[in-house]
Amino acid sequence: MKIGLYFGTFNPIHIGHLVIANHMVQYTELDEVWMVVTPHSPHKKKRGLLEDYHRLHMVNLAVEDYDYLRSSDIEFHLPQPNYTVNTMEHLHERFPKHEFALLMGEDNLNTFTKWKNYETLLDRYDIFVYPRIFEDKMKDNPLLKHSRIKLVENAPVMEISATFIRNAIKEGKNIKPLLDKQVWEYIDHNLFYKK
Repeated sequence: MKIGLYFGTFNPIHIGHLVIANHMVQYTELDEVWMVVTPHSPHKKKRGLLEDYHRLHMVNLAVEDYDYLRSSDIEFHLPQPNYTVNTMEHLHERFPKHEFALLMGEDNLNTFTKWKNYETLLDRYDIFVYPRIFEDKMKDNPLLKHSRIKLVENAPVMEISATFIRNAIKEGKNIKPLLDKQVWEYIDHNLFYKK
């Protein structure tokens, strides 16, 4: 089984995440996508993050109706801050019969060489790259020619950000269409992101 790992803080998970994960299973050779909830990304400030279990619960709610999408709390049990290469190696050891791949946005590919042990990731894992709209598009990025980099053509471009959603909730806007119904109800019930 080939599994795509979609890392994120998912603060909160929104329909953009689900559309991308679904597209990856439907239009690539991936059998499943695991949404890996990151307690603390080395590239993000921890302030403003909901507790890990709340974010994991929202991911569980969001993927409930999809047989091929799963949540993962694997990084909750690893040293922080979390580095992708360590998580990938841990999963490889824990599930030796699975083949793992990494999912990332096109914008992340431009900074990929700054990731810890990025050469190891390139050497061992396929990397599925989905399109994003951003300023510094580098069509001449040498990584695009690497055999492990798989550009996912015709994937929907989702320009919904969790930051936008959090700010909109704080401003009292109705953003229900951007979230899974159960996720919205959980956020609303717990008054998350209100201040």
